[in-house]
Amino acid sequence: MSNIQAAAAAAAAAVPEITATFKLLLIGDSNVGKSSILLRFTDDHFLPPEETSATIGVDFKVKYLEVDSQRYKLTIWDTAGQERFRTLTSSYYRGAQGVILVYDVSSRESFDNLDTWFEELKTYCSGEDVVKMVIGNKIDKESERQVSRKEGAEYARKHRTLFLECSAKTKIGVQQAMEELVNKIVETPGLWRKSSPSKGTVYVNDVPSGIAGGCAC
Repeated sequence: MSNIQAAAAAAAAAVPEITATFKLLLIGDSNVGKSSILLRFTDDHFLPPEETSATIGVDFKVKYLEVDSQRYKLTIWDTAGQERFRTLTSSYYRGAQGVILVYDVSSRESFDNLDTWFEELKTYCSGEDVVKMVIGNKIDKESERQVSRKEGAEYARKHRTLFLECSAKTKIGVQQAMEELVNKIVETPGLWRKSSPSKGTVYVNDVPSGIAGGCAC
């Protein structure tokens, strides 16, 4: 075995085995920054609004995250916020372990519309124990803020969900939000733990075959 092959084998052995695959969903009105949050978390990149386009249907990205020395594969689905795509995206709620409801802190309308998204979540999501998080995005636009942090936190408390504010533009809060969501899922083993017939490793809700990945940011 060459030195390069040996190094590659050692590197592969050092990577922890995947404990489980979690399906996460981003929902909310169009233009609240769902695609930007996804791109910031997975690629640590931000595209200015003038360089982005609305998500058509559903896109997804994959990210690996370690929690307490365990490695989890995240398939993160970014759904279209436009009404005409609702029937297309409804099927993607099924099997989700975590759902992030996003609003824009500088848009009162996007915050008020969270009620509609919660109703849709209740209608289409198959798991009653799915972990939910409300995120107020675009806190970099503080001078244009229409929804206070206190109001967002109270809304999340009323719906018994996690809550954070973030800015996909400046990175503030994005990583923390995803880590808190995944930690909560890990703490709820009944939501995802299914033993394999041959091993104890868990693989749930992987990307459906035939679906191409990529985020239309």
